[in-house]
Amino acid sequence: MIAELQCVVLDCPEPMELARFYRSLLGGAVNRQDRRWSLGDDWATLHTPSGLVLAFQRVADHRPPKWPDPSRPQQFHLDFGVTDLNHAEEQVMLLGAVLLDGGSAERSWRIYADPAGHPFCLVRH
Repeated sequence: MIAELQCVVLDCPEPMELARFYRSLLGGAVNRQDRRWSLGDDWATLHTPSGLVLAFQRVADHRPPKWPDPSRPQQFHLDFGVTDLNHAEEQVMLLGAVLLDGGSAERSWRIYADPAGHPFCLVRH
């Protein structure tokens, strides 16, 4: 095992609005303090009673999916928690991932694409 799933992140125009929608649907706490990420105008979270965490990320020119139109596909990415970011990067790259954004040395996450091009993040615990 290289990582553990931390949350599922959905792109959207209004993170708080979408977090509240899903809280109404699933229950839970919006923007509960969590050392894994910072909260702000562009990012909101929902910790559900089942333990699942959904996150909502502002995208300025968000174009919602249009089911089943492939020109407007579903939009989300996965965040995976890792202990050693460098070691996990080495392992996912060997599996066929591509580094999209390595960030700075101080940043606790890096962005990759899986072999089919779907983005995901490795996030240091």
